[in-house]
Amino acid sequence: MTTITTVLILLLAVVLSGTLAKAIRLPLPLVQIGLGAVIAVSVIPTVDLQPSIFFLLFLPPLLFLDGWRIPKDDLFRDRGIVLALALGLVVFTVVGVGLLVHWMIPAMPLAVAFALAAVLSPTDPIAVSAIASRAPIPKRMMHILEGESLLNDASGLVCMRFAVAAAVTGAFSLHDAVGAFVWVSLGGLAIGIGVTWTVNNAKNIISRRFGEDVSAQILISVLIPFGAYLLAEELHCSGILAAVAAGVTMSFGEQAGQALALTRVRRSAVWDTIQFTLNGVIFVLLGEQMPSILARAADNVRYTGHQEPWWLAVYVLAITAALALLRFVWVLASLRLTLFRATRKGQTPPVMSWRLVAAMSFAGVRGAITLAGVLTFPFALADGSAFPGRNLSIFLAAGVIIVSLVGASIALPRLLKGLELPPEPSKQHAVDTARVAAAEAAIRAIEQTQHDLAEGRSDADLYTEASARVMELYRLRIDRREQEPEAQALNQRLDQIERQLRLAGLRAERDAVFRLARIRQIDDESARKLIREIDLLEARYAV
Repeated sequence: MTTITTVLILLLAVVLSGTLAKAIRLPLPLVQIGLGAVIAVSVIPTVDLQPSIFFLLFLPPLLFLDGWRIPKDDLFRDRGIVLALALGLVVFTVVGVGLLVHWMIPAMPLAVAFALAAVLSPTDPIAVSAIASRAPIPKRMMHILEGESLLNDASGLVCMRFAVAAAVTGAFSLHDAVGAFVWVSLGGLAIGIGVTWTVNNAKNIISRRFGEDVSAQILISVLIPFGAYLLAEELHCSGILAAVAAGVTMSFGEQAGQALALTRVRRSAVWDTIQFTLNGVIFVLLGEQMPSILARAADNVRYTGHQEPWWLAVYVLAITAALALLRFVWVLASLRLTLFRATRKGQTPPVMSWRLVAAMSFAGVRGAITLAGVLTFPFALADGSAFPGRNLSIFLAAGVIIVSLVGASIALPRLLKGLELPPEPSKQHAVDTARVAAAEAAIRAIEQTQHDLAEGRSDADLYTEASARVMELYRLRIDRREQEPEAQALNQRLDQIERQLRLAGLRAERDAVFRLARIRQIDDESARKLIREIDLLEARYAV
C-alpha cells in the first residue's frame, strides 16, 4: 500500500507542477525538483532511487520516443554538428573536467574524477525546452540539441563505465576500451534495429491474417523499447543506444502504412501521456534525493581537506563554469569549421552570432540521467575498500544539475529573444506537391471504387453523384495548389479564415450537443458518438 501511495503522490506532484510553474513563473523542472524536495522532508513516504530500476523504467520509453519523433532529414542535415557535440565534446569534457576536478580535489583519484566528468557530460534537452518556453528555441537549434542528447547519453555513460572499471581494478587498457566501445555501440544499435524490425514484421503478418487489434498494437509499441534495452544489456551492449535505434527504426517502419488510422491516433495520445508523466516524475524523484545528498555535506567537505562547507559551493560553481566554458570553446570551433567548409565550397556563409554560441553553451543543462549515472558508482573497490569520493561525486553532480538549471533559466530566455539561425529551406513546396499527389491518388481510387460498386446496379446514378461530390473536394485542393504564387498566398489566407470559422462552428456544435444531453433530449451513448465526431474534426483543423 505504501508503494502505491508513493506513486500516486508522485503523479499528483507532476499534475500540480504545471500550474505552479505558470503561477510563480519558474521553469517547470525547477518547480518539480522543489516539489520533490518538499515531499522528501515531509511525512510522505519517498522513493529510494535505484539507478538500475531508473534506467529500465524511464530511459527506454523516453529515448525510444525521441528517436521515433525526431525529424530525420533535419538530423541528417546537421549530422556533423550533432556528432561533434555528442562524441567529440563528450571526450573533451571528460578530459578537461576530469583534470580540473583532480587538480581541485587531489584526494579524488584521477580515474574517479574522469568518471564524474563522464557522468556530467550528457545533456538534458527536456529541461532546456521547458526553460526556454518563455523564449522558444529556434527549431534547428532544438533539433541539434535533441540529436546531441540522443547520442551523448550513451557515449557519456560508456566513458563513465570505463573510468569506474579503471578506478575499481586499478588498471586501464586503451586497446580493450576501444574494442569494448565499438562492441557496446554497434551491438546496441544492431539490437535496437533488429528487435524493432522483427516485431514490426511479425505484427504486420498477424494483423493481415487475423485483423488488427488496436489496443494490442499500442501495447506492443510500449513494450518494444523495453525489449530492446533488456536484450542489449543482457549481451553487455548499450541499452540506451538500442532504445534510440529502436525508435528510429520504428519511424521508418511506420512509413509502410500498415497500421490502422485509429491505431495511430490512439497510440499518439498514449505516448504523449507517457512522455508527460515520465518527464515530470524524473524531476520530482531528482528533488526527493536532494535532502539526503545535502545531509552528507559535512562528510563531503572533510574529504576535500577543508572544514568550511562553502568550499563545496566553490567546487560546484567551478565545475559548472568549466562545463560551460568547454562547451563554448567546442561550439565556437565547430561553428568556425562549418563556416570555413562552406567558404571552401563557394557558398556565402552567414555571419557568426556570438549569442548563438552562448545560447548553445547555456543549453548544455544537466538532468536526471547525470544523477542516476553517478548513483551507479560502486560502494567498494576490488580489494574491498570504500570507493573513493563516492558521496562527494554525488553531491557535486547534484549541485551541477541545480546550478546549470538555474543558470540556463536566467540566461537562455535573454539570449534566445530575437535570436535568428540561418534560415531553413522551406518545406511548403514539398508539402503542396505531396497534397496534390495524394489528391490525384484519391480521385483515381474513388473513380475505381465507384465503378466497382455501381456496376450492374439500377441506382448507379446515385454512386456517380456521390463520387462527384467527394472528388470535387480533391479537385479543389489540386486547383488551389497549382495556381500562381500570388493566388496561392491568397488561398492560404482563405484557408486560415476557413479554419477559424470551422473551429468556431465545431465548438458551437459541441456546446449544443452537451446542452441537449444535460436536459436529456439525447441519450448518453448518442451524445458521446456525436462529441467524438466533433472532437476528431476539431483536432484536424486545430493542427
